[in-house]
Amino acid sequence: MRIPKSRALRPTSSITTILTPRHAHPRLPLTASISIALRMASTTASGDGHADRFAAGVSIADLPKTWHFTCSLPADSQYPTPADSHETPRNQIRPRQVRNAIFSYVRPEPAENPELLAVSPAAMRDIGIKEGDETTDEFRQTVAGNRLHGWDQDKLEGGYPWAQCYGGYQFGQWAGQLGDGRAISLFETKNPATGVQYELQLKGAGLTPYSRFADGKAVLRSSIREFIVSEALHALRIPTTRALSLTLLPNSKVRRETVEPGAIVLRFAQSWLRFGNFDILRARSERPLLRTLATYVATDVLGGWEALPARLANPDDPKASPADPGRGVPATAIQGPDDAAENRFTRLYREITRRNALTVAKWQAYGFMNGVLNTDNTYRNQPTIIWWNLVRLGEALGELLGAGPAVDDATFAEHGVAEADADALVARAEKIISQVGDEYKAVFLAEYKRLMTARLGLRTFVDADFDDLFSGLLDTMDALALDFHHVFRRLSATPDWAREPGDGDAARRRAMKAVNPNFVPRNWVLDEVIRRVEKGGERDVLRRAMHMALHPFEDAWHGETVDGRVYEGDAEEEARWVGDVPKLERAMQCSCSS
Repeated sequence: MRIPKSRALRPTSSITTILTPRHAHPRLPLTASISIALRMASTTASGDGHADRFAAGVSIADLPKTWHFTCSLPADSQYPTPADSHETPRNQIRPRQVRNAIFSYVRPEPAENPELLAVSPAAMRDIGIKEGDETTDEFRQTVAGNRLHGWDQDKLEGGYPWAQCYGGYQFGQWAGQLGDGRAISLFETKNPATGVQYELQLKGAGLTPYSRFADGKAVLRSSIREFIVSEALHALRIPTTRALSLTLLPNSKVRRETVEPGAIVLRFAQSWLRFGNFDILRARSERPLLRTLATYVATDVLGGWEALPARLANPDDPKASPADPGRGVPATAIQGPDDAAENRFTRLYREITRRNALTVAKWQAYGFMNGVLNTDNTYRNQPTIIWWNLVRLGEALGELLGAGPAVDDATFAEHGVAEADADALVARAEKIISQVGDEYKAVFLAEYKRLMTARLGLRTFVDADFDDLFSGLLDTMDALALDFHHVFRRLSATPDWAREPGDGDAARRRAMKAVNPNFVPRNWVLDEVIRRVEKGGERDVLRRAMHMALHPFEDAWHGETVDGRVYEGDAEEEARWVGDVPKLERAMQCSCSS
């Protein structure tokens, strides 16, 4: 049986403040629309394994491709096979409610006369695509959604694109089914030279069953933002989705506040699974599928159950535990006392939580503001709202967490918790979520302190630094209206840092410059790029902006040698983009319409 509503998980006390007001000043030059995804390392194999062949990359057509996701999880019953979807006229695939499914087979809408505007060289390299392939028609048609790799048109079989089903909360309220309303995944590919697998996805590729009231399209301006900011975050060593290419659709006119040009971004991630994939299953009481999805995430995305973190030595005091709690716990092992017994699903929840804590700590240390944390779009509250979302994930997984040692009991697996066991299960789940919350806070603070220590050129962190040094600096920046990024970069160039000579000041300056960017894609810079591309018809400005975003720590770019070549940029433009923000461009705000 299911847990009665009256005995469902009670709200867990949230972490109301991780950074106190003194530590959280909203002077933020970075924004982007990056969704809360699980963004996990993938270990699914593909290709022939001969890395030498791929050392210099191959064409996008020759990339090893798999469709493991769609082979492993249940599809939309209206289109149970790729052939069912393919034989349906494209204009008949419309928004609707999809139940008992993780995804729907759906192909991109045809793109007329697509124009490839730019690519990310770093993305090309990381995926394993050879340099120069972007000049071919095969590449251009693929990133525009006009090629179905792996699909046999004659036999009506093979690999096929898909869109995911998920739900979510908006402004603190359950919004129901959301899903990939304009994003369509093409295939998975593993770079044999690095062993890293990615799922390639088109954003702006047309209507899907999850488009709701929208049109399945993306406008050029928001696509430029995602294209540049995704790669900038990666260059800053912040976990993020990535962007391979930006394509203009000149024949696509998209209605937003005005009629705007359409575009497609080919983006990629190690996984596009989200918290919402679990939220929708819980909301619909699709409990067997929730267990299936959790198992898939652990075994096929995160590298297996034994790759997950072991129980902390003292979960009530996570600060006393080592940075990495250790791995290698057998899948069936139960750790901890009965009232907080951790089974493998708890270890999965803790791994997701730890990854999110590390990521949001990097956001805070580098002044990045995620534009789509739907409940609270403020920099100061990002750590708290990420935990709020993690509590929702904990509630979705609550039955599995609370089951403890009984998680593999046949009766429980088939029918759920018995009435007599409901109170104990709820209490166990609540305690586990609370302990994981303490772990989240500890991991977040440890990473934030590490990054701020490095940004300030200090070799070690002492407890007094948090209040006396970090807060003092942020308070000074706030009081004097100083620029967040300029302060850190200019501190990197400050001579005679140490009171005593012989303390390696030159090495200190080099180390600080390696973690304090000279260039970040601020809103005003992005708006300028958008205006010049959309209104002025420029194209090369995208290449230059991407080059600076991919090499953010350099003192200069034009005329410098990169990868054995002299880079040709625009010295005047570079100086302006890293200089003071124009007065009329400060504290910019933009809508989320895209």
